[in-house]
Amino acid sequence: MPDATTQLDQPTGARLIAERLHRAGIRHAFGIPGGEVLALVDALDAVGIGFTLCKHENSGGFMAEGVQNVTGAPALLVATIGPGVSNAVNAVASAWQDRVPMIFLTGRIDPAVEQTYTHQIFDHQAVLRPITKASLQAVDGAVDVVIDKAVSLALSGQPGPVHVDVPIGAAEGAQPLRSFRDRPLPAPVRPTAGPDLDAARSCLAGAVRPVMIAGVDAVNQGAAATVTEVCRRFRIPLITTYKAKGVLPEDDPLALGAAGLSPKADRILLPFLADSDCILLAGYDPVEMRTSWCQPWPADAPVIELSAVPPSHGSHAARWLFTGNVGAGLEALTDGLAPRATWADGQAADTRATLRRAFAPPEGWGPGAVIQTLRAGLPRDAIVTVDTGAHRILFCQMWESYAPRTVMQSASLSTMGCALGQAIGAKLAAPERTVASVIGDASLEMVIGELATARDLRLPLVLVVLADESLALIELKQRASNRPNVGVDFPGTDFAAIGRAFGGHGVAVDDADALARELAMARDRDTFTLISCRISRQAYDGAF
Repeated sequence: MPDATTQLDQPTGARLIAERLHRAGIRHAFGIPGGEVLALVDALDAVGIGFTLCKHENSGGFMAEGVQNVTGAPALLVATIGPGVSNAVNAVASAWQDRVPMIFLTGRIDPAVEQTYTHQIFDHQAVLRPITKASLQAVDGAVDVVIDKAVSLALSGQPGPVHVDVPIGAAEGAQPLRSFRDRPLPAPVRPTAGPDLDAARSCLAGAVRPVMIAGVDAVNQGAAATVTEVCRRFRIPLITTYKAKGVLPEDDPLALGAAGLSPKADRILLPFLADSDCILLAGYDPVEMRTSWCQPWPADAPVIELSAVPPSHGSHAARWLFTGNVGAGLEALTDGLAPRATWADGQAADTRATLRRAFAPPEGWGPGAVIQTLRAGLPRDAIVTVDTGAHRILFCQMWESYAPRTVMQSASLSTMGCALGQAIGAKLAAPERTVASVIGDASLEMVIGELATARDLRLPLVLVVLADESLALIELKQRASNRPNVGVDFPGTDFAAIGRAFGGHGVAVDDADALARELAMARDRDTFTLISCRISRQAYDGAF
């Protein structure tokens, strides 16, 4: 039993947690403090992890994701017991489906106290286990071990959120000091030589109509440069998921753009895939895709899959499957192969041209004109977050991305209310970059209080609101199924006035020229610019 002097010399559990998270590269935390996490918040601040007070834990989770998207270090969200935890569930579930490494620290009443104290108490771990890679409890005497496990789990394989429940006693009490060695990153795993690799290489070497589909694992594993090199060297056209936009610059003639939620794009891309004699999946994860991408090719199709982890989704078949590092897998597949002519009939180029025509905006003002004007008015390297709704589908088909991680969204869970928080986090982590957000009016009304967070942080964000006074995507589905209009339309909000009331510059526009002028002026402001683009209801008919 250590004496009192020894205990005073030892760090608290909260301090150990903060130090280990700082060594993992984390510099920003988000949340709303409660009494049960005060020691954690204080320790984070003391080691140089800035704590940002948000207005809701759900938004805080998306702010943390915005930082992670820029820095690569795990996102960090902090919540107190009870409602603090339950408020964050949506953002944690989104991180789970979108493969975002996140550490979710929650306060907890000490187990002995829980036996007689029930106020605000429920089983955090039972709630969070289904939507996290793991739910751990910081154990008195081994707090450091638990947090190291959490970081390792969050980053390994397919990244994702890890929950750590921190009892007050473990956070505030003295903990034993240990000497640490940071775990080295694992070496990239290449497919091993053998009949399967030989057969896959033979398929690729003989292909004259190859296609690659890249997904979120290619982005998370830093394989964008290898994807680009292989596509260009072997003249392989590329389709991406929405999360993988930009792994090949989308102005490249080989870039066919993104797929995921657009029936119009599917009608062009799925027949093109059917004509391929070698489909190469580079970190492709069907969690982002609509039902038309379930079993999109025959079970015996010539498909080579490179996956971060063994797939368990059952959404498609692959003749050859290799798990590990996507970039290393591409190198092993292509090493020593000679390029050959592909798509000699011009079908790949025709498919790209057909897609571009299909999503060219019609004449006049509307959501397509907004997206087109934004792309022309923002820098090539701008980071853009886009919220869920009809506008997101059109945006992801129209918007050209030139590098990975320049478009953020909730691609897999497709939750509303994500984009403002993501933009706040991205701008905090990359103050030198232009950061914009494209938000539906209903989505902004869900999280409108976070405009105060943007104001308090003095972030010069560009916030573009598509104001059509309707849940446009759901209204489309209602009409398509001959149902009455119920619960989807609502009166308009004066977003320009709201923007000004929250300390930003607020303005409403009705044409592309006015939008372009406002975008140009937004660059010189030291606060956010909220531009309400007023469009008509049913403006998305036939758009995607």
